Amino acid sequence: MLPPLTPDDLVRYSRHLLIPGVGEDGQRRLKGASVLMIGTGGLGSPAALYLAAAGIGRIGLVDPDTVDRSNLQRQIVHGESWVGKPKLDSAAARLRELAPHVRLDLHRTRFTPDNAEALAADYDVIVDGSDNFPTRFLSNDVCFFLKKPNVYGSIFRFDGQVAVFAPHLGGPCYRCLLPALPAPGSVPSCDEAGVLGVLPGVIGSLQAMETIKLLLGLGEIPLGKLTCYDALRSSFRTLTLRRDPACKLCGDSPAIHSIHNPETLGSASCTMTMGIPTISAAELKQRLAEGFDGILIDVREPHEHAVDHIEGSRLIPLGTLAEALPTLPRDKEILVHCKMGGRSARAVKTLLDAGFENVSNVAGGIDAWLALP
Repeated sequence: MLPPLTPDDLVRYSRHLLIPGVGEDGQRRLKGASVLMIGTGGLGSPAALYLAAAGIGRIGLVDPDTVDRSNLQRQIVHGESWVGKPKLDSAAARLRELAPHVRLDLHRTRFTPDNAEALAADYDVIVDGSDNFPTRFLSNDVCFFLKKPNVYGSIFRFDGQVAVFAPHLGGPCYRCLLPALPAPGSVPSCDEAGVLGVLPGVIGSLQAMETIKLLLGLGEIPLGKLTCYDALRSSFRTLTLRRDPACKLCGDSPAIHSIHNPETLGSASCTMTMGIPTISAAELKQRLAEGFDGILIDVREPHEHAVDHIEGSRLIPLGTLAEALPTLPRDKEILVHCKMGGRSARAVKTLLDAGFENVSNVAGGIDAWLALP
């Protein structure tokens, strides 16, 4: 039975009640609905704000991270006073101020194959606000097995994408769009490539819109459609996505039968699958403490290096690495790091291709280094 609307609800959602297709019954459906938001970052911030404001009765938030000052340029659910504090607490405080009647479930953990089914099982719709491929594959796969809609969004610099993946409703899944996990370092993250701060507001709001449409049964669900937004050209275009009969998950002869699979178990910073040697930040710390006799290269940009850097590292931005190769000794060990491990993975591959033999990537980059005790 749908929950009733209180006198406060009637005032708060009065503009919704005027809309044909929403009205009081639709608002009651929203109040009785539940949504799981994976991440409270760039996409999760606007999506969670609009879903709470719309009157979704129960919202689950999944995020293990703390607020960093660099987040504030785009993650609008957080504020300056929350820097260094858990994102979940920051997001919850803002959402409760906006919509105090909404029930918030705070999941202070990463979304992993070990907990994904338990986290997602009790929600009507899953909204993927993650920023890495393994989590996107995981949200897709768990939604497939649980028969729940997966509202997907992604952003990169000036471009964004939105889609609803729901094979149980007759559409394709994310693997029909991207069959395999991209090689680590082959696609830079927003932390590495940058993103215009307004862009996640556009895409996250579209994710909230599609979620509300799903819950209301309103309009056309964009099954088999990928909406692409180009901010520089002020243009939207829609690409048709068809279910792939050969898809390993939703195809005619599926090869994936569990959310524990190579893509979902992948790591955004692990590079051993590329044949690239990797060491951890802890191993790097030990090596430096023991008197490391090689070269530690930082392939970030100068403005990043100025904020935080590892003592003794040599700054060679990735874009200038090729021209710097003749200056690097071939008889010494070379360790390479960046912010999170993506750019440094590409740098290590460049060095290996150029004939350098004793080269390793620092997994997790300086972020992992700064997190060490």
